[in-house]
Amino acid sequence: METKKISTTARKELIDISDEQDRNYWATRLGVSCEKLKSTVKAVQSMEFSKLKDHLRMEKIKSASTYQRFSNA
Repeated sequence: METKKISTTARKELIDISDEQDRNYWATRLGVSCEKLKSTVKAVQSMEFSKLKDHLRMEKIKSASTYQRFSNA
């Protein structure tokens, strides 16, 4: 039987938004407010750090491109 190793980077980091201390830690790590963290969890329907980070990154890119579009007009 072959044993598979799971790297530590492959582990999912889950955010517990019901715990205030945990919520504050992850909000700080993501660079958002606690309210933004909660709304992102609701929008993504996941508490996985990598999914939330990707979603927030895409929001930032979209808002930057929208800003550029209007500022160049």
